Amino acid sequence: MTQKMNQLLISSAILMMLTSLACGEVQKDVPFVPTPQPVVEEMLRLAEPKKGEILYDLGCGDGRIVITAAKNYNVKGIGVDIDPQRIKESNENAAKAGVTDRVKFLEKNLFEMDFSDADVLCMYLLTSVNAKLKPKILADMKPGARVVSHAFDLGDWKPDKTVQVKESFNRTVYFWIVPARVEGTSQGTFKHATLGEWKATLNLKQNYQYVTGTARIGDKELQITDGKLIGDRLTFTADGQTYTCRVPDKKAKATRAQAATARSG
Repeated sequence: MTQKMNQLLISSAILMMLTSLACGEVQKDVPFVPTPQPVVEEMLRLAEPKKGEILYDLGCGDGRIVITAAKNYNVKGIGVDIDPQRIKESNENAAKAGVTDRVKFLEKNLFEMDFSDADVLCMYLLTSVNAKLKPKILADMKPGARVVSHAFDLGDWKPDKTVQVKESFNRTVYFWIVPARVEGTSQGTFKHATLGEWKATLNLKQNYQYVTGTARIGDKELQITDGKLIGDRLTFTADGQTYTCRVPDKKAKATRAQAATARSG
């Protein structure tokens, strides 16, 4: 049922895109198909926006995700759409909802958008569009930021959660937490429920949020199995014990080093 629903959504999207081109309308990467309100609410429930956080909706349509987030979660919402009619409609809807002080809508190409400050990123696009956005999401968004997508996944980046919305014909919602960039060697502070804290040298290989490698503590080297990142927090099993540690994000470290070099220059 879910697969058939997704196929129907793709077919409908392609048909609407071709129709728009034939009518000479604004050329869009994704046609406007409203997200049902039960799906909107499930997307936000999974993302758990917190007061004061920043939420982006790429391809915002009539603005319903941004408006609902601002109204129910008191976040700052930013909607992006290339269609000026959708931006006009979004602003009108925000005014009706009384949230114009917390939201803004930008008429921009979503591929040119800087959303590196997002705490939550919402999408209802297409698989091909998601594939183009995935490298930018992983490279630019901060560890721990949340990504939620209606109907379309991010290819081989497996979601942290997948939910079917029963109130909306079992439509699928996918949820990810952006992992820190940890590939290579770094230092970490480990925590164990009974053994306390200690420093270790990590040598890691990373596949999105999944991690393998070794942890050297003194002269002992542990093989990391079942390693998983939630933001910059790594949890793994070694010698039958479960460990957690914070792992420095390589991109953040490199950015700080570049800033220091620029200041000294």
